[in-house]
Amino acid sequence: MCGIVGYIGNKQAGPILLEGLSKLEYRGYDSAGIAVRDGENEAEVVKSLGRLANLEEKTDSGKAIPGNCGIGHTRWATHGAPSQSNAHPHVSGNCTGSGSGKVESLVVGVHNGIIENYQELKAKMERHGYAFYSQTDTEVLIKLVDYYYKKYKVGPIDALAKTIVRVRGSYALAVMFKDYPGKIFVARKDSPMIIGKNDDEVFLASDVPAILNHTRQVYYIGNLEMAELSAGEVTFYNLDGDTVQKKLTTIEWDAEAAEKGGYEHFMMKEIHEQPKVAMDTLNKYVKEVDGKNVIDLSEAGLNADVLKSISQIYIAACGSAWHVGVQAQYVIEELADIPVRVELASEFRYRKNSLDKDALLVVISQSGETADTLAALRMAKEKGIKTLAIVNVVGSSIAREADYCMYTLAGPEISVATTKAYTCQLLCTYLLAVELGKARNVVDVYDYYIDEILELPKKIESTLENNERIQWFASKYASAQDIFFIGRGIDYAICLEGSLKLKEISYIHSEAYAAGELKHGTISLIEEGTLVIGSLTQSDLYEKTLSNMMECKSRGAYLFGLTSAGKYDVEDSVNFAVYVPKTDEHFSGVLGIIPLQLLSYYISLSKGLDVDKPRNLAKSVTVE
Repeated sequence: MCGIVGYIGNKQAGPILLEGLSKLEYRGYDSAGIAVRDGENEAEVVKSLGRLANLEEKTDSGKAIPGNCGIGHTRWATHGAPSQSNAHPHVSGNCTGSGSGKVESLVVGVHNGIIENYQELKAKMERHGYAFYSQTDTEVLIKLVDYYYKKYKVGPIDALAKTIVRVRGSYALAVMFKDYPGKIFVARKDSPMIIGKNDDEVFLASDVPAILNHTRQVYYIGNLEMAELSAGEVTFYNLDGDTVQKKLTTIEWDAEAAEKGGYEHFMMKEIHEQPKVAMDTLNKYVKEVDGKNVIDLSEAGLNADVLKSISQIYIAACGSAWHVGVQAQYVIEELADIPVRVELASEFRYRKNSLDKDALLVVISQSGETADTLAALRMAKEKGIKTLAIVNVVGSSIAREADYCMYTLAGPEISVATTKAYTCQLLCTYLLAVELGKARNVVDVYDYYIDEILELPKKIESTLENNERIQWFASKYASAQDIFFIGRGIDYAICLEGSLKLKEISYIHSEAYAAGELKHGTISLIEEGTLVIGSLTQSDLYEKTLSNMMECKSRGAYLFGLTSAGKYDVEDSVNFAVYVPKTDEHFSGVLGIIPLQLLSYYISLSKGLDVDKPRNLAKSVTVE
């Protein structure tokens, strides 16, 4: 949540900052601002409420502000409502903070994260004569840097060090000091930050897409580390002020992958990228050996001995990644005959539970920076539990800190509502389930399962080919007030994700229920015309789920049935039917979600909403 950018080099900073912010707007779009320095002149700060387009108009796309050193921010409000005074950058001086222009301030900064003890720190600053113009924790942080810089008469790195040891919470912090023109100083704890470099320029960003047009060479700054940035140079420091050596990493994504590519929205582009990224991910872990396909997880650090030593699996994740975990629980337990417990990371991290020392904790996150998931990972490591990360972003915090790591090859995912990353995460859990089953000698059709998994990308493509009927149906139900999803087993997991997609981007109230729970209260909500979507891909649960749907129909519900082609003919029972290609039922979830992704997209489109940037949401939840 929130996006930060920075630039130092030989070009005008303003346009580069705004370009970078445009690639990060999915991280927050309540307000935006930039601060640019022109040599030894005071920093010029410009802020704007609302979408980034307002700031672009105000600054002539950044060209109206001279200078080649600057920082920028796009905000997702945490402390303080969206307003111009609460927008970043913030300054250490006692000013209104709401206007634009030159600021006479020792420190100017932007921040992504949450400072948990900001009220205590703010009271301290007020006792020392500081006045505050905003309701943000970030202004407190900037003034605290100013305070320690002046009090101890130290350099910026020492001032940052003294500051960050006194704050609780998370931060990716970038500041400019009046006394140090042509430099940016940064610090990080638990919030994402990357630093890009080429010969004459240095770039700072919360995420890779912001800098891909300029460089693919990046540094990953570690937790509780700081850095000094100048044109073409980066120096890293630890809390003691000692320099830290870092290696440059090459980003494999190209800039084009982060563009819309002719689609109206990123979400639709990413939905249609699923066949390719699914195959890319599978090709990473399925190898041909002696003419046969085998699963090879050695790159993730997993071998047969490690897999055989596991007594139990815990899965911790948030949002859509948690839905992956719910589905994986069914698949892993059936194929590997091993107990699995899946929990929301935000609950798992705070439970005073007794963990099996021989268990494996699997954490799932697209960004690799999800705050609760990262905290769950660290808790497990403290207790000596082995950890496996399934993540999309190379070099992310979760990827670096986990004992083992399976990377999904989804590429940059820009739309707030995940689609292709979700699919790749599911595929990784399928591979893990089959390989666990083999290592534990409980899978007797190993080749069959691999063949079925390898067919999934083609079947995803086939599912995407016929979406005109879904588009028509979406226009019919765009005005719905309540929609219910029901299913059992893996179908229940499909429904959870389908319901979330609909809520995220269409703002329609929807709920997913295990179908057997309907009669325990939920069916009282069904009335004439209520849309009920049932997922029916599991043979042994088909009749029971269909019976539950018919109970809804008898109370006036309109039924949408989703099932596998060639298996059942549901059209005599439901009002609208959608079929996905037949596959082994353990893996039906990766196909069943596609029509529901499309349904959510087209309903949002019919309502004239911003598909890629739904209200109140941000792509990466990097704060609690």
